[in-house]
Amino acid sequence: MQFATGFGPRFVVTVDTEEEFDWTKPFDRYGHGLKHVPWIGRFQEFCENCGVAPIYLLDYPVACDPRVIDTLGAAVAAGRAEIGVQLHPWVSPPHDEDLNVHNSYAGNLPPALERAKFDSLRRTIEQAFGRAPLIYRAGRYGVGPQTARILADGGILVDTSVRAQFDYTDQGGPGFRDAPVLPWWIEQPGPENPAGLMELPLTAVYCGVLRRHGSLIYHALARTPRLRGVLARLGLLERVPLTPEGVDARAALRGIDAAINDGLPVLVFSFHSPSLLPGHTPYVRDGDALDRMYDWWRIIFAHLHQRGVTPASLADITAAARP
Repeated sequence: MQFATGFGPRFVVTVDTEEEFDWTKPFDRYGHGLKHVPWIGRFQEFCENCGVAPIYLLDYPVACDPRVIDTLGAAVAAGRAEIGVQLHPWVSPPHDEDLNVHNSYAGNLPPALERAKFDSLRRTIEQAFGRAPLIYRAGRYGVGPQTARILADGGILVDTSVRAQFDYTDQGGPGFRDAPVLPWWIEQPGPENPAGLMELPLTAVYCGVLRRHGSLIYHALARTPRLRGVLARLGLLERVPLTPEGVDARAALRGIDAAINDGLPVLVFSFHSPSLLPGHTPYVRDGDALDRMYDWWRIIFAHLHQRGVTPASLADITAAARP
């Protein structure tokens, strides 16, 4: 995929805006909370002060909570934030599948059920915000063979489900270890779909002396994670996803610089919305950890500004993309 001359590099901040649940327990349709939803407003205000318009990818419980409109409605209407779809199949109706790990990846469901869940969630978001969502992320990155057709039929312009350099096949999910970090066309613009369907993968890059062989080496060491840690500490090889969750700022800066040097046109940052209230994810257990996360964003935004990497909207990205 090519972008218009002078477009990049740009960046987007995506938020997996989802219910709170215990990540260590089996999937549950109803055992979740939404206490953090009002806390999203603090992050939105923080981003506005930094000149950034986040993309909130809403799942069904959040989309049904009226507080999300109180928190984000005015910002979305004014273009200071954007909304999209994030499908957690275990909490999205219709509930016609068994609850298990395999079915937690929407792309593993029968195509008709995956479509029905997507359509229900898309309509719920559109009714809540008064506009159709144009971007999608599968919960747990769980795309499948029919997902692209479902998204295109549902008016989605951008999928951002691919987590490049990661592999979930051991859990029955998709494998992205060899997926490009660069955006690509899933479906090029044409008579049947004039806008096309773009893949905008989450950004993860390899850093270190051995980065050019990163995928081969890193995945060969899947059963010896300690060796991965040794390579990272020696500055030889580390995998750096652009997220404040489990990635310190120094590593993230190395990842940003590597992505820029590789010529990535769009850097995609991500994190989970329950991290905005302490105690709901493994990454933010207390108030100090939350303060550190906001400090992380301050450092990242300052570095992006210094490197000349500016925020992009969905409209910016889709307008600049070339067939």
